[in-house]
Amino acid sequence: MDNLVIVNHPLIQHKLTILRDIRTGPKEFRELTREITLLLTYEATRHIKTHDTEIETPICKTTGKMIEDKKVTVVPILRAGLGMMEGVLSLMPNASVGFVGIYRDPETIQPVEYYAKLPKITDSEIFVLDPMLATGVSSAAAIDYVKRAGGKKITLMCLISSPEGISFISSKHPDVKIFTASLDERLNDHAYIVPGLGDAGDRLYRTK
Repeated sequence: MDNLVIVNHPLIQHKLTILRDIRTGPKEFRELTREITLLLTYEATRHIKTHDTEIETPICKTTGKMIEDKKVTVVPILRAGLGMMEGVLSLMPNASVGFVGIYRDPETIQPVEYYAKLPKITDSEIFVLDPMLATGVSSAAAIDYVKRAGGKKITLMCLISSPEGISFISSKHPDVKIFTASLDERLNDHAYIVPGLGDAGDRLYRTK
C-alpha cells in the first residue's frame, strides 16, 4: 500500500521484541514505547519542510537548515497514545499538543469519543499517535475529528498494526500516511492484534 511505511530498523525490532514480552513490566514498557516512538518519528518526519538560516560556527558564517516545529501538532489518542507523546516531543519540543479521547465499546467494537481538545491546526503538520492499530475504528474517528477541525497534513504513527486496521484506515483516509514498527498477522475474535502485545494502555499504566 502506498500509504503504509513499515519501519523495520534493527533497533526498533529489538525493542519491539522486549515490548511484546509478557514479562516486561510497566516501567520498562513505558521507556520502550518512548524509544520506539522516537525512532519512528525520525522516519515519519522526512517530509517536513526546512528553511535556510544563517549561523556562525567557531570558524565562519554558514547557512544551515531548520524545521519549524512550532507548526507541528502532536495528537495522542487517549489514553494509550500518551505513552508515545514524549518520544515525539523529545525531537520536536516546540510542537503543540492536542488530545482526542476515544475508547472502543467492547460490545459493538465501535469508537466512543469522550473528550477532545485541539490547538489551531489549519497549517500544522499533524501526527496522530495510536500505539495499536487494530480494527482502525478509533484511529479513523480521531482522524475524522482532526479533519473537521481543519487539519489537512496528517500522519498516523503506530507501534504495531493489523492488516485489517491498515485496510480500514486506507479506505477511510487514503490521504493519511501510516508509519508503524510492525504489521502483525491478524485480529483474533476479540479484535486483539495477533501476536500483538496485549492492551497497550493496561501495560503502560498497570490497570490490569
